[in-house]
Amino acid sequence: MIDHVSVVVSDYARSKAFYLQALAPTGHARLTELRATSTGKESAGFCHADGSDFWIGQGDVITPPIHIAFRVSSRAAVDAFYKAAIAAGGRDNGAPGVRPHYHANYYGAFVLDPDGHNIEAVCHEAE
Repeated sequence: MIDHVSVVVSDYARSKAFYLQALAPTGHARLTELRATSTGKESAGFCHADGSDFWIGQGDVITPPIHIAFRVSSRAAVDAFYKAAIAAGGRDNGAPGVRPHYHANYYGAFVLDPDGHNIEAVCHEAE
């Protein structure tokens, strides 16, 4: 099990606003921020009740972009993630739907974040 993941972003304020809105439906609702004075760069952690964290930090963005998938417990949460991420300025990279080429119950949605990273919410449960 992965404890946390960190991604470098080109515009900290823009990405923080995007992820606050986009990740709310995934359960990553508690924000922890570290100021540049303590870490050398501004960082934000989006925390989940299960203890997993997703972090962003200002810096030089890696290329090619990466793919990160957040597991959620319902198809409704996938739909909510997609709507929130698009409303926050994300770009469509795959509307919510079943992806049977992965497996029969794979229900996911894909959005590109402000730096072009492919962010996904996925539910593996049957409807």
